[in-house]
Amino acid sequence: MSFFGFGQSADIDIVLNDAETRKKAEHKSEDGRKDKYFLFYDGETVSGKVNVTLKYPGKRLEHNGIKIEFIGQIELYYDRGNHHEFVSLVKDLARPGELTQSQTFDFEFTHVEKPYESYTGQNVKLRYFLRATIGRRLNDISKEMDIVVHTLSTYPELNSSIKMEVGIEDCLHIEFEYNKSKYHLKDVIVGKIYFLLVRIKIKHMEIDIIKRETTGTGPNVYHENDTIAKYEIMDGAPVRGESIPIRLFLAGYEMTPTMRDVNKKFSVRYYLNLVLIDEEERRYFKQQEITLWRKGDIVRKSMSHQAAIASQRFEGSSYPEKPQTQSNAEDDG
Repeated sequence: MSFFGFGQSADIDIVLNDAETRKKAEHKSEDGRKDKYFLFYDGETVSGKVNVTLKYPGKRLEHNGIKIEFIGQIELYYDRGNHHEFVSLVKDLARPGELTQSQTFDFEFTHVEKPYESYTGQNVKLRYFLRATIGRRLNDISKEMDIVVHTLSTYPELNSSIKMEVGIEDCLHIEFEYNKSKYHLKDVIVGKIYFLLVRIKIKHMEIDIIKRETTGTGPNVYHENDTIAKYEIMDGAPVRGESIPIRLFLAGYEMTPTMRDVNKKFSVRYYLNLVLIDEEERRYFKQQEITLWRKGDIVRKSMSHQAAIASQRFEGSSYPEKPQTQSNAEDDG
C-alpha cells in the first residue's frame, strides 16, 4: 500500500500553550449551535504546539514543508467560497523533507492584531482560526482550530442622553428620554416617557431592540432586521400628563458591540424602536439608534470616576462606581 508515497499519513493536533488557564467564550455557529472557544483580545500573543502523529510507525512521511497560519477572514454568504482575509500570518515549522517519527513543533504569533470582533450573522461570518498544514505532492493534510475574539472598549467620553418627540398633529404628543446613547452589553437602559397630549385611544405600548445587519456594497446591499427584545411599557390607555419609567436590562439578550463598516464588508447596528398600537390596530413608531460596546477593565483613570457619576445621575443615585483596576479582561458585571 505504499506505492507513490500513499502508504503513510498523519494526524495533526493544535494545542495552545495556555489552554488550561485561558478563558472560553460561547459563540454561535452558522447552524445556530453554540460552542465554546478559546477567547482572545486584540494584541495578545497566540502560541502553542502542533503535534504531528504518524499513523503507521516505522514508515516515513515525505512532505513539502509544514506550516501554521493565523487567519482572520470574512465570508459573505451570497459570495461563498470567496473569503476576504484581513489577517494572514504564516510560520514555517519544517522545511521540505521527511518525518520518520511523530513530532511536535512550537509556534508563536507575537502580539497579533485582531481588529474586529468574531461574528456569525444572517448573511456574514467573521472568524479567526489557526490552520496547520503538512504539504504533500497530491493532497495536503491540514487541521483548523477556531478561536473567538472580543473587542473591548472604555467608557465613552461623550455619552449624551437621547430626547425625542413623537407626534401626530392635534392627536398625540409624546416625549421620551433615555439616560444615554451608548450602552455596554450588560448595561441597563433607563428612561421616561411623557404623554403631553393624548386624543387617540392607545391600547398597547412597547420598546423593541432591533438589530440591523447590512452586508455588501452598491447594488448588492442586503439588510436583515432582527427583533432582539420586546419590552412592554404599558397595557391600557395613558392619560395626559402621565409619565412612565423604563428600565430595560440588556444582560439577558444575545447582542454584539455595534460594528460599523467592518473591513468595508458589513455593519451591525442596534436601534430602540418605540411602538404604540391604538384600538384600531394602527401602529405608530419612532426609531433611534444606540451604540453598544463591550466593557473591559481597561479604563482611563481620569474618566472612570466622572463617567460613574454621570451614569448614576440619571437614576438619582449618589453611589459612584469604584474605579476599575487595569487588566486585560472582560468585566462580567
